Amino acid sequence: MNKIYEPKPNTWSTLLERPTKTIDDIELTVKEIFKEVQKKGDIAIAKYTSIFDGITIGNQEVSEAEIKQAVSSVSDELKAAIKLAKSNIEKFHSAQKTGKIEVETTQGVHCWQEKRPIQKIGLYIPGGTAPLFSTVLMLAVPANIAGCNEIILCSPPDKKGNINPAILYAAQLCGVTKILKVGGIQAIAGMTFGTETIPKVYKIFGPGNQFVTVAKQLATQFGVAIDMPAGPSELLVVADDTAIPAFVASDLLSQAEHGADSQVILVSTSKKLIDTVEKEIQIQLEQLPRKDIAEKAIANSKLIYVANDKIALELINEYGPEHFIICSEFDDFYSNGVHNAGSVFIGNFTPESAGDYASGTNHTLPTNGYAKNYSGVNLDSFSKSMTFQKINKKGIQNIGKAIEIMADAEGLQAHKNAVTLRLKAIENEK
Repeated sequence: MNKIYEPKPNTWSTLLERPTKTIDDIELTVKEIFKEVQKKGDIAIAKYTSIFDGITIGNQEVSEAEIKQAVSSVSDELKAAIKLAKSNIEKFHSAQKTGKIEVETTQGVHCWQEKRPIQKIGLYIPGGTAPLFSTVLMLAVPANIAGCNEIILCSPPDKKGNINPAILYAAQLCGVTKILKVGGIQAIAGMTFGTETIPKVYKIFGPGNQFVTVAKQLATQFGVAIDMPAGPSELLVVADDTAIPAFVASDLLSQAEHGADSQVILVSTSKKLIDTVEKEIQIQLEQLPRKDIAEKAIANSKLIYVANDKIALELINEYGPEHFIICSEFDDFYSNGVHNAGSVFIGNFTPESAGDYASGTNHTLPTNGYAKNYSGVNLDSFSKSMTFQKINKKGIQNIGKAIEIMADAEGLQAHKNAVTLRLKAIENEK
């Protein structure tokens, strides 16, 4: 890892750059695939599945028989763990429900807000070297709580044309309505336009590599919403001498093993802690099955020493981490002062892994600094707020004159007339 001591604020933007490719490097490829999927549907999906996943699939949809076989192959121990996680995720997201909000703004003017579920949603679940069945829980559980009618799941097949059994088990457990063996850019394009097999959806959720991230952003140009521009995983830990170095190192490595383009950062007011954590990382790294991946991510990561907690907090808010761990004597200072973070973990015994799996909070979070202006996935992500109003005669009399004056000032005569006609009708009744 790269050690940096007391970096000047004017260097922070460069220091905190993510190790990601620019959109220009990827956008042409994404646009080409989108065009072909839009024109050729399943034929194009099959073509790019063959190119990128190395497998030719006759039927993209996962059958009931495949789901049953997958369920039977998942161990009872893993099923119990998944059910525990599902229960906690349900509890946390159910608590986010809000009811109808109603107010009489002026006598006779009744306004209210209600939430309606997004009817058709698409879930993208990465496969590859780390099949993220936990992401199925994080997305399908709140989707069901919100009342979404159609929950479409796309995940890349392996070399045998199968989806990981744990993904299929979680999907059927959480009420996914259709599962498709499609990954990458072509999956996002399929859910954007719809094909003979893949339904068109209204909003797409789920993490992915940089190609998937750009594909999701492109989908928004075709009337499909997305959860957020979620790219490679990242973690920032702030720690002082009250932190346990082995724990800090394990948290940094837990994100580094996600992918070579992941980034982890330690910010500390203790040079001694930085040195100890660096040594501990090397010890733990040797034991990891995904050592090669983690090593590449570590090469993009940083150990940053700062003079005090105030500077540390300013730097953290400038970075806007996806995951933010606080292991400090002054945890209240950081938890109260952080404005830009996807999810916050406080104390030596709160690993980021807890949020990834079973504490109940959602792990689909903004990366690449988007924590400055995006929330992580929550129950409201799967619904829309609709406003209603009902005005009686007294109400239109109370606000009508103001509407007429404002409409006239904007030069919108028809707007004014819509009120004037009503006011005259009421007046003529007298």
